[in-house]
Amino acid sequence: MQTLALTTLTLIAAIIGTLTGFGSSTVMIPFVVLIFPLPIALLFVGIIHTFNDIWKIILFKRGINLPLLLAFGIPGSIFSIIGAQIVLTAPADTLARLLGLILIIYVAYIFINPKFKLPHNLISAGSGGALSGFLAGLFGIGGPVRSMFLTAFNFKKEVYLFTSGAIALLIDFPRLAAYLAGGTRLPSTLAWGLLIFIPVSFVGAKIAEKLIHKIPQNTFRKTVAVFLFLIALKLLLAP
Repeated sequence: MQTLALTTLTLIAAIIGTLTGFGSSTVMIPFVVLIFPLPIALLFVGIIHTFNDIWKIILFKRGINLPLLLAFGIPGSIFSIIGAQIVLTAPADTLARLLGLILIIYVAYIFINPKFKLPHNLISAGSGGALSGFLAGLFGIGGPVRSMFLTAFNFKKEVYLFTSGAIALLIDFPRLAAYLAGGTRLPSTLAWGLLIFIPVSFVGAKIAEKLIHKIPQNTFRKTVAVFLFLIALKLLLAP
C-alpha cells in the first residue's frame, strides 16, 4: 500500500513539477515527511527530484541557452550560500510567510500587467540569478523562487523549463552528497522502490511534456503563476 501511494505521489509530483518548472520536491516533501523522518524524506525526494531535473533537461533540450544558464546559475549558487547563512538566525515561520507574501505580490502584478518581462540580457539574468539564489537560500524553497524570476523574463517554454531543470540539477547533486556524507541512508523498501519510482517520474515528465506543447505561451506563464499563488497561500496559512 505504501509503495502504491508513493508511486502515485511520484507520478503527480513529476507532472506538476515538470509542468511548472518547480521540480517534484515542492509537491512531495509535505507528504513524505508524514511517513518518514525528515533526513530520509529529504534524501528520497532529492533523488526523485534529481531525476526529474534530468528528464527536463532531456525532454526540453531544444531550449538550451548556455550563456543564460551560466549567467543565472553561477550568481544564484553563490548568493544562495549567503542567504543560507542569514537564515540560521531568523524565525522559520516568519520567513515562510514573507516568501508567501512576495510570491502573491508577484503573481498579482503578472495578472495586472501580463506583458511585464525583464530584458533578455546577461546583466538582467545575472541579477535575477543572484536575487533568486539569495531568496532561495534565505527561505529554503528554491523551485518557486527560481520560477518567479525565470517567468519574469517571459522566456519560451522550452528555455524556461530547460534552464530551471539545469539550475536545479547543479544544486541537487551537492545536496544529495551532503545527505549521504552525513550518514543518511534509505530503508531497503525505499531503495528497492526507486526501481519503480524513477521510471514513473519519467512517465510523469512525458505526460507534462505533452500537456506543455498544447498550452499557448501566454497561458503557460499564467499556469505557472497560478501554481505560485497556491504555494504562496500555503506558506502564508501553514508555513
